Parts: sequence; structure tokens; C-alpha cells
Amino acid sequence: MKKKLAIIGAGIAGLTFANLVKKYSDHDFMLYEKEESLSLDEGFGIQLSTNSIKILNLIGFQEVNDKKIYHPIGVDFYDIQNKKICDLDLTQFNKNGIKYTTLQRLTLIEFLKENIYTQHLRFGKRIKEVSELKGKVLIKFDDNTNDLVDFVVGADGIFSNTKSFFEKKKNEPIFKKAIAVRTILKSKSNLDINENKISLMMGKNCHLVVYPINKNKELNLVYIIRDNKYDPNNIRRLVDKAVIQNSNLEKAFSGELKSWPLYSTPKVTPSSNNKVFYIGDAFNGFLPTMAQGAGQSIESAYELFNLLKEEKLNVQNTYFEERLKRVKIAKKRSDLNFFVFHFSSSIMQSIRNFFMKVLVKRKGFVNSYLGRIYKN
Repeated sequence: MKKKLAIIGAGIAGLTFANLVKKYSDHDFMLYEKEESLSLDEGFGIQLSTNSIKILNLIGFQEVNDKKIYHPIGVDFYDIQNKKICDLDLTQFNKNGIKYTTLQRLTLIEFLKENIYTQHLRFGKRIKEVSELKGKVLIKFDDNTNDLVDFVVGADGIFSNTKSFFEKKKNEPIFKKAIAVRTILKSKSNLDINENKISLMMGKNCHLVVYPINKNKELNLVYIIRDNKYDPNNIRRLVDKAVIQNSNLEKAFSGELKSWPLYSTPKVTPSSNNKVFYIGDAFNGFLPTMAQGAGQSIESAYELFNLLKEEKLNVQNTYFEERLKRVKIAKKRSDLNFFVFHFSSSIMQSIRNFFMKVLVKRKGFVNSYLGRIYKN
């Protein structure tokens, strides 16, 4: 039966869901974004493991210009002094043209908006009020427009405004006492790394990730450091902590820097309204230390779309239970990585490095730790 949907938030989750609805159903839908334009930050790199590429290919991602993306062949692990510890082969998860992919967030957003942009996307739309009317949901926006829909899909991030209107219980994200600093490198600078791979350097209370984002060998560098508070005007102080541990990083951090505090949703709770669903970080946000933020956003959009398309009974409970299983796996691994990557004790670092060398060569462990996510 044809339904009308309101998707709130035009990020990766919302745009993926909109593309699936448009291509594979006859539902009416509108995508509402509170900002006046899409966020097209050129320097923002992301990683997409095979679980998300498989879904994106259903809406044509394989047609994206190959020069705008990259397929790293593995991950090299280093200590903060750039001494190699071990490496992990990522190609073992590639299959039938579905490959681990790195790219600029801009590239993904431009692809996702291509079939959505004019007909199904409205900007400057902030929810002012919601109510139920004749078994449907009436959304009123602060520009005095409204929409009467069968279902609402909240895709507006970890600080979801949609949730504030529909959920009485507060589940505020928690600051994880860590900051992410990002920059773009036009070359590997004086870092001794393999540009065909993802490089991860682990230091005292910090780690860095460097990876190619296109065939031009531009590199995305993300530096995550533990800190008790976030001060956007004092990012250079954080960078200095990394430079102290390895002076070769000084040149890498000489360009434009962007930063943000890291948050995580403390508890995953179901929607209290059977007509309202949450996807992406609005469902559950977690640390980026498993590189699954975008991937789980894409997965959640796909899972919800399939359930609504098939008109399953009790969609809300089924969706929540299925999504919760996946999120728990990704979240636990993200939290564990965050803990292990940041050991401050040299003894703990040595123990960690020893076990990493052993475990990355054990196929059973790799299939369990990564395969349970990548092979979905």
C-alpha cells in the first residue's frame, strides 16, 4: 500500500534511505533539511567497508568516477614514532567488485543527492510542532508549512531534533573526553607510510589515521586525542601533543585544521511511536574508532526501507531488534579500539603490540572481529 514518508535530515542516512525509496518503491516522500544547503565539506574523508558498498551499489554507486575514490589494500599499524607493528589485509573482504573504499564525504553526498536534489528535498525546514491526526503524523515547521504523513524517519544525527519532539525520555549523548582533528595532505609529507594503505599510528592517549581519498593520492589525516574539554580556539595545543611524540608530524599538521568533540549515545532505546523511526546516528551514535559511522548509517537506512517496503507486521519492534544487534557489535568494537589504541603505559603498549602481531594473522579472529561487520 502506498504510504507518505517524511525524512528528517539530509545526511548520509537520510539520503541513502531516500534513494532506496525512490528507486524501489512507489511511496511518496519528502526529505527535510534544517540547513539552507547540504554539507559539502571537501576535506572530509570517510571509510566505507564492504557491508555498506554492497548496499550503495543497489542505487548505482559503482558508476561513480573511479578517480574520485580509492580502494586501500590493507591497514598498516605503527607506533607513534612511525615504527611498523603489523599489517592487516583488507582485500580478503572484497568480493564481486565490492571493495573496501575510501573517499571524500563530498563525493558520496554528491552521488546520493543526484536523484533527490530538486523534487524531493526541502531546505531550511525546522520542526516546530508534531501531533497525531486521523492516524497519521502532522509535522509543522517553523516557516508555517506542514506535512501530514504515515511515517517519520529521523535521520538528523546524534543530537536528533526529531527525537526531542517524539521521545519523553532523554538520552543525551555523552562527551567521551576526546577530540578529533582533521587535515588533508597533498602527499605523505615526511611520514614513512604506504600510500596504498590505511596507516594507523598509536601513541600515548592518542592515535592518528591516514588514508588516501582519491586517485590523486590526497590523504585524509585524522588525529584523535583524549582531552577533558573541547575548545575550538585551542586546537593547536592538541596538535602540539602529537608533535611532541613525533616531530615528523609537524609538517603534516601545518595546513588547515578542522576539529570536533567526540560523543556517544549512552543507551539505545526504541522509538515510543510506531510511526516514527530513527536511522544513522539518530538511532545510535558511537566512536569513530571502527570506521563504521557512515557504514552503519547506510545499513540502518537499508534495513528500515526493506521492512517498510515489505509491510511487515510490527515493523517497529523488528527494526529495533535487528538494528540493535548490529549496533552492539560495531559499538563494542569501537569502544575496545578506543581503549587499546590509546594506552599510555609503555608496558601495556608492548603487550598490545605483541598480541596485535599474532591476531592479525589468525583468520578466525579477523573474520570474527571484522568479518561479522564487513560480510553482512
